[in-house]
Amino acid sequence: MKTFSALAVCASLVLAACTTSGAPVRVGSDGKLLPQVYRISGTTEARIPFRMLDSVNALRAAKRLAPLRYNAQLNAAAATHSRDMSLQNRPWHFGSDGSSPLDRVQRVGYTGRLVGELISETFETELETLSAWMSKPDTRDVILEPSAREIGFAWHQEVSGKIWWTLVTGA
Repeated sequence: MKTFSALAVCASLVLAACTTSGAPVRVGSDGKLLPQVYRISGTTEARIPFRMLDSVNALRAAKRLAPLRYNAQLNAAAATHSRDMSLQNRPWHFGSDGSSPLDRVQRVGYTGRLVGELISETFETELETLSAWMSKPDTRDVILEPSAREIGFAWHQEVSGKIWWTLVTGA
């Protein structure tokens, strides 16, 4: 068993050495790669909204649901909440002023119906975050709600690398 463990660690180190990111690869005592901070750069920043929308719509298409389209007001509500969660240093659905998701979408002038809000505090990518949301029935239901037609999505990344993600859907 020790030989197998040693081989597994060596194999993961060899595979890790094949990366081209230039960032040092860290391996834990269990031989698994340790998570790395996802730094959002200028070029990445422009791609994130499209990757998220394409991924959400692919998930919806697999269930034969209508695609979502971005809504500027929902994006604004999501951006406000991502920054506010960072200021509060806690992931929760209430703003520092006591506002709810419904309050926030109304403040930005959204006249549709709020379907749901998803939040996350992480160092992971938007697609890893989407995967985490899809792994739980209550958050998956927000993404796959048949009546949803619009989406807002935003984030705030702290200097430490921590990212506060917010996704809002409306109908």
